[in-house]
Amino acid sequence: MNLPSLRLPNWFRGLPQAAADALPVRLGLGGYAQTRATPVRVLGFDQTLLWVCVALLAWGLVMVYSASIAMPDNPRFKNYTQTHFLIRHAIAIGVAFVAALLAFQVPMQTWEKYSGWLFVFSVALLVLVLVPFIGKGVNGARRWISIGIMNFQPSELAKLAVVFYAAAYMVRKMEVKENFWRAVLPMGVAIALVGVLLLLEPDMGAFMVIAIVAMGILFLGGVNARMFFLIAAVLLVAFSLMILTSEWRRERIFAYLNPWDEKHALGKGYQLSHSLIAIGRGEIFGVGLGGSVEKLHWLPEAHTDFLLAVIGEEFGLVGVMCVIALFFWLIRRIMHIGRQAIALDRVFSGLVAQGIGVWMGFQAFINMGVNLGALPTKGLTLPLMSFGGSAILLNVVAIAVVLRVDYESRQLMHGGRGL
Repeated sequence: MNLPSLRLPNWFRGLPQAAADALPVRLGLGGYAQTRATPVRVLGFDQTLLWVCVALLAWGLVMVYSASIAMPDNPRFKNYTQTHFLIRHAIAIGVAFVAALLAFQVPMQTWEKYSGWLFVFSVALLVLVLVPFIGKGVNGARRWISIGIMNFQPSELAKLAVVFYAAAYMVRKMEVKENFWRAVLPMGVAIALVGVLLLLEPDMGAFMVIAIVAMGILFLGGVNARMFFLIAAVLLVAFSLMILTSEWRRERIFAYLNPWDEKHALGKGYQLSHSLIAIGRGEIFGVGLGGSVEKLHWLPEAHTDFLLAVIGEEFGLVGVMCVIALFFWLIRRIMHIGRQAIALDRVFSGLVAQGIGVWMGFQAFINMGVNLGALPTKGLTLPLMSFGGSAILLNVVAIAVVLRVDYESRQLMHGGRGL
C-alpha cells in the first residue's frame, strides 16, 4: 500500500518533491530507508530499545535476588524472607510497567504544557520529605516518603521533572539564549533551590545528576559556549566547596585515594575495598551465578549501589563488559532519538529525550566508576538494575517518554501530525 507523503520540517519545504522523497530516515537499527518504501509496521516505536531495557530489568531482577538472598542471616534483616527483596523488586517493576503504559499515552505537547507544574510538585515533595513524621530517614539521611506499598523517593521524580522543565524552558528562551541574565540565570535559581533541598536530606549524588542534566540540556539547547563554561566553572567551585567544608565528604575522598589504608579499610573505604575484592574474585568469567562470597555480609548495599560488584564477581569481566555495552547502546540510541526529533523541528521532544539520555548515562557512569574504584563512593544506583522502587518506577517511565518521542517522530515522518 502507498504511504502518505513525507511531512517535512520548515527548512526542507523548499526542496523539489523528488529530492524530498529521497530523504533518508533512520529507523532503529535497520539503517536508512526511503520513506516511501518503509512498511507500515515501523510507524510504532523502537522495539529494540524496549527489549534492551527489558533485558536490563530482567538481569537486574535476577541479580537483586542473588545479592540479597543471604540477607536474612543478618540480625538486622532477621524478619525478612530470602525472597523479600526479590518480591518487592518484582512488584516495583510491575507498577513501573503500568505507569509506563500510561505515560506513553500522554502526548509530548501535554508534558510541555504541564512541565512547570510537575517541577513545582517535585519541589513540594522535596520540602515535604524534610518535615518530621512525614519524611522517612535511613542511615542518617531523610529521603523517603512512605506511601504504603513502597517508600517513595522524591529526588527520583525531581530528576524527570527537571528534564521536562529545562527542555520547556529552553524552548521558551530560544530567542534570548545569548543573554545570560534572561536565558540562564532564572533556571539556575530554580536548580539551586532543588540543590539546597537535596543537600538538606542530604543527597549530593542526586543533586550532581540534576545539575549535569540541566547543564546538558542548556548545552544541547544552544546556549552560548562561554556561558556554558562559566556555569560549569561555578558548579565545579560549588561542589569543591561542599567537599572542603564537609569532614565526612573529605574522608570519602581520602578513602577513595587509598582504600587499603588501615584507617580507611574499616571506615569510609570499606565498601570500595570489598567491591574491588568482589570484582577481582570474578576474574574473566566469574565464579558463577549465586557463587558470590562478598554478598555474604561483607559488601554493604550489594543489592543497591554495589550491584555491579556482585555482577563482576559472579559473571566476571565478561559480565561487566556486557552491562557496559548494553548501557552504551541504550544511551546512544536515546540520544539519536532526540537528535531525530530536533531535526523534525520538535525541539522540546528532542531535548527531553536527550536530557533523559544524559541522566541515564551520567548516573550509570558514576555508579560503574564507583564500583570499579575509578570514582569516589557516591550513593547512586545503577539505572534499571539496582533495587529501589522509586528509581525503577521513574527510570521505566522515562524510557516510556523516550519511546513516545520516537513514536511521534515516526508519525510525523510518515505524514501524520506527530501527536
